[in-house]
Parts: sequence; C-alpha cells; structure tokens
Amino acid sequence: MSQDYEKFIQNIKKKTGIDLSLYKEAQMKRRLTSLYEKKGYKDFEEYYQHMTSNQMLFDEFLDRMTINVSEFYRNGKRWEVLQEKIIPKLLGQNKKLKVWSAACSTGEEPYTIAMVLSNFMPLSSISIHASDLDENAIARAKNGTYPERSLQEVPAEMKNKYFTKDGMFYKVDDAIKKTVTFKQENLLADSFEQNYDLIVCRNVLIYFTEEAKDTLYKKFSDALRPGGILFVGSTEQIFNPSSYNFETEDTFFYRKQ
Repeated sequence: MSQDYEKFIQNIKKKTGIDLSLYKEAQMKRRLTSLYEKKGYKDFEEYYQHMTSNQMLFDEFLDRMTINVSEFYRNGKRWEVLQEKIIPKLLGQNKKLKVWSAACSTGEEPYTIAMVLSNFMPLSSISIHASDLDENAIARAKNGTYPERSLQEVPAEMKNKYFTKDGMFYKVDDAIKKTVTFKQENLLADSFEQNYDLIVCRNVLIYFTEEAKDTLYKKFSDALRPGGILFVGSTEQIFNPSSYNFETEDTFFYRKQ
C-alpha cells in the first residue's frame, strides 16, 4: 500500500470512524483516485486537505465510497423465493416479524421488502429497520423519489398500487414509506440489535475484504434469532455457512441454526 493512500486511510478513520482498509484495496483506491484526479488534485494528501474544509467535497467522497447502485426487486427471482417460500415459513414461527435492511443505500431494498410483506399483512403491521453509512443516501431514501430505471423489475400491480408518476420520476406511496425507519450505521464498527427474523444485506459484501466479510457474517448471525434468515446478493454466496451457525435455506438465503 502506498504511503500516500495509507495516510489517507488513517485520516479518514480518525475523522469518520470508517476504516477503508476493510475494503478491497485495488477497487477502492482506483475509485478514489479517479475522483480526486477529476477534481484536479495531485494526490490523496491534497485531496484530504481540501475535503476537510469543503463539506460538499466530503459528501461526494462518502457517496463514491458507499457505491449507491440499487433498484427495486433487484434480481426478481430471489424476491419471488422470499415471498413464496421464506416469508410464509417465518410467519409460521412469528406473527410479527423483526426485519432489517442493512446497507440499504437509497431505499429501494427496504421499500421492496415492505411491498413483499404487504402481500401477507396490512402496511400498518409492517415495521422495517433500514440503515446505511451514507447520510446522503438515507436522505434520498426518505424522499422516496426514483427514476424510471429503478422500477424495471417492479411487478405491475405493485407499481400501480404503490407508485405515483411525477414528471420523469416515480414517488413511493407514503403508506409504504411509513413502514421503514432509517438510521445511519457503520456495519463494521457499530453493534447490532438482536432477535431479527430477517436480515437483508445484498450487493455490499462484495466490496469488503475476506476478513471484514468474516466479521460481518458473525455479527449478522449473532443478530438473528435461531431460525432467522440472512438474505444476501447474487454474487455473495457463503461457502462455509456452518462456521457462522448458518445452513443454506435456498440459494442466497441462510437460516441460523
């Protein structure tokens, strides 16, 4: 690791508590180098100095670091499995589900969970905890306005029922928005609540090192009740689930033993 980047990592950790060394170095360094070069800075040191006195620059750095790529019902087939197989089983064990959308980005994921759950219960009975590292992403999630491309995989009946077209954008229905409580959270540094029935954390872990993933799987396992489910993204299979007290319930779904 170059000294310049290492110093940058230390500074960021001191300032924010975010540990960039837990992310895959080549990817993160490339992403951030292109960001500071675009702004006309010559190295990480100069970039950091300007960032500390310019909130917009700092917010942009956080945005770039947390990679907000999201859409509703992403990888639709997995959401079908959640709806047809996983949720009915969970509801057989618990009438009121404790659900967490971890690293929820701009809100598409927790709102999708709410729509799936709306097939089983009134919206007033649904309560989802959603968290992300990036305050800008959370602000956008609370706003609930999305470009059409985010809705490509939304089933037609859900689109008609829970979205209103607003110019070039779509707004999520307030009744869906009320089901989700957003909070800023650092997955690697913060402690988690306990006894979740379902934790959804998709398309985030691919950016972490193996050590960081290992830590997170342990933390997620501890946060689930026995029989609870962890739902991960389509490139994030856990190859040794039993070492985290998980067994495979379905592809990308893991049940805590």
